[in-house]
Amino acid sequence: MKNAFLPQFNHIIDPSLKRISLTLDTNGEIVIKSNGLDNTSVEKIIFQNASWINKARQKFESKKGKEVDMLTDREVYYLGEQYPLCIEHVNDANAHQVVFLENKLILYAHTQNERLLYGMIDHFYKNEALRLLPSRIKQWSYKMELYPKQVGFRKTVRQWGSCSTSNHISFNTMMMKLPLLLIDYIIVHELSHISHKHHQKSFWECVGRYIPDYKERIKALKQFTPH
Repeated sequence: MKNAFLPQFNHIIDPSLKRISLTLDTNGEIVIKSNGLDNTSVEKIIFQNASWINKARQKFESKKGKEVDMLTDREVYYLGEQYPLCIEHVNDANAHQVVFLENKLILYAHTQNERLLYGMIDHFYKNEALRLLPSRIKQWSYKMELYPKQVGFRKTVRQWGSCSTSNHISFNTMMMKLPLLLIDYIIVHELSHISHKHHQKSFWECVGRYIPDYKERIKALKQFTPH
């Protein structure tokens, strides 16, 4: 039984681990990984790291673009700006739709079911990614003379994008929360991986050739959460 005075945490046991790690997951919850610590030892580690946990949580709470709380936080990010989120009831389940109108995002739904509402928001971001990003990716690809074999879009929780060894690039649909300057940085970053499968000096030289202020953009990007 966990100590009532301790914050909630998730203890993951992996016998292969050589070190203990303490992190926050994508929801801001504490995760401790060990090769088999007992509960008393785990609680002691959390007490000893209370200051770090508080600072990490404050940093997490300051992140932009976190998943909206349907009960208390009715605002969403789109292309770097915050807009009101409105939920309008409709009687017909087949009439569900998401509309960006008069500087607000409106969900027309026949239920207040959170899973459905979150799904509608995710669908909006994916549709916008499919509508706006392919031409932008194509422009940068021609400019850089780096051509992906395939480009895909899906929601992920940790990465803004990825490039496989076979040059298949995947972009996180949550990119649509970001300003265009940051979207362009992510595109250039992933296209650069076509010729540089690492993050060494030559990779950053490639990025810097097209995004000279990439360090400032990386700082700005860290203010957003990728899920």
